[in-house]
Amino acid sequence: MRILVTNDDGIDSPGLTILADALKAIGEVWVVAPDRERTAVAHAVTLHKPLRLHRLAPRTFSVNGTPVDCVNLALLKVLPKPPAIVVSGINKGVNLGDDVLYSGTVSAAMEGAILGIPSIAVSQEGRETFRFPVAADYAARIVRLVLEQGLPDETLLNVNVPNRALRSIKGVRVTCLSRRRFDNPIIEKLDPHGRKYFWIAGTRVSWSRSQNADHEALEEGRVSVTPIHLDCTNYAVLDHFRAWEPMIQDKSVRAKPRARSASQRKG
Repeated sequence: MRILVTNDDGIDSPGLTILADALKAIGEVWVVAPDRERTAVAHAVTLHKPLRLHRLAPRTFSVNGTPVDCVNLALLKVLPKPPAIVVSGINKGVNLGDDVLYSGTVSAAMEGAILGIPSIAVSQEGRETFRFPVAADYAARIVRLVLEQGLPDETLLNVNVPNRALRSIKGVRVTCLSRRRFDNPIIEKLDPHGRKYFWIAGTRVSWSRSQNADHEALEEGRVSVTPIHLDCTNYAVLDHFRAWEPMIQDKSVRAKPRARSASQRKG
């Protein structure tokens, strides 16, 4: 049984090494990961330069590309046969809520799902220090379950592990994605020559979607497991927007303006 392991923190990340070692008890582990850190590259694919694949050890390769590049090369060129599962991580820091839209860790698992392979992304809460063995322990448990039970079509799992000792973990909760709010997300400064530059940063100040949300589970000391589906269609509003079809097609058809709310009028 083959297991593909990748990440976005790079081939030298200790989280990757610890994860791969933990999964060797389950199957034959292949590692194909970026040659350097590729945090927050989302689902980027390299189209503007050639990709180079370097064999570092048996079944271990680095790629001068993104996490999605790594999964594509691994599945289509490197592994002799498709793996039973793709595991991305262990990421240094959580991937909660909106983070999944930017995360290279989650995008690697998403690419695995797109290519028809059961996939999970694993992230470890922390800042300067990380309890990777704890996250690896839970990753191995979830991998065994996925291999036994399978996953629904076009679904991957996003796993976040709290920064606690193994004995202090309060349990596991299946969660939804939360929404986050940031204070001062763009920081503006001046360089020594008086020219402006910007940092995309900010401090998280609040969360929404508190019922069974991923951030809530971590705050309680629980492992968060969020099923993510590839189809982003909002089926609940399809009929509403079908009423727009004639208005889009025929420019002579005009919709009635909506009444402005009191808050909009004040603004």
